[in-house]
Amino acid sequence: MSQKVAVLGTGKIGEALLSGMIRAGWAPADLLVTARRPERAEELRTRYGVTPVTNAEAAKTADTLILTVKPQDMATLLDELAPHTPADRLVVSGAAGIPTSFFEERLAAGTPVVRVMTNTPALVDEAMSVISAGSHASEADLAHAEEIFGAVGKTLRVPESQQDACTALSGSGPAYFFYLVEAMTDAGILLGLPRDKAHDLIVQSAIGAATMLRDSGEHPVKLRENVTSPAGTTISAIRELENHGVRAALIAALEAARDRSRALASGNNS
Repeated sequence: MSQKVAVLGTGKIGEALLSGMIRAGWAPADLLVTARRPERAEELRTRYGVTPVTNAEAAKTADTLILTVKPQDMATLLDELAPHTPADRLVVSGAAGIPTSFFEERLAAGTPVVRVMTNTPALVDEAMSVISAGSHASEADLAHAEEIFGAVGKTLRVPESQQDACTALSGSGPAYFFYLVEAMTDAGILLGLPRDKAHDLIVQSAIGAATMLRDSGEHPVKLRENVTSPAGTTISAIRELENHGVRAALIAALEAARDRSRALASGNNS
């Protein structure tokens, strides 16, 4: 962990990554950060003991550059980095929808690029980070990316052709669960429960269900059947979900998210 790592454009996800890396054993002295606002950079220095630098300084001195700016700002950042980034730097992109070829075309020939789609549970060390290699990335580069993002959750390697689907499922995935909890909370209020009690019931049920899915090894259909007794309350609720096309709506929603990821990759930001 003696290599220098720079996080460029350190927002919430970038800060979560910094915090996780430090807890996992990285020395703050080996971590560099860039931020658009000087006061934000100073805040990170005070909070974590990391070193704020300019984007150009990061490119010149860090062994690994983790780019966490918004997709629409990536081209501008690469224009700034390109004159200062040697071909032996590992570049890790966390921008949704942007292929590794976008970076390879703008940086020195042979620059290794790894694409990572993580999600907001990185803020609580429960991220799902999906990792893909560019055309010049080695096994060691992928392992290094896994080491970094493993500090804030689980990692999974996939071919880059599957990244848009992973963005739809896990990159955007937390929002679907938040949306479901919001709807179930409203239902609890309709059924006569105070909001705080409805919220606590649903959140703990979600945590328990997720833990069972992760730890039991059982198929979700089997777990659902275990809750669903003949002519009971659960099957009545599931019948209504099916009658209202909830399964079809979820599939359509994820297809829409995948298609939007593809559109972002093609430069369509509208």
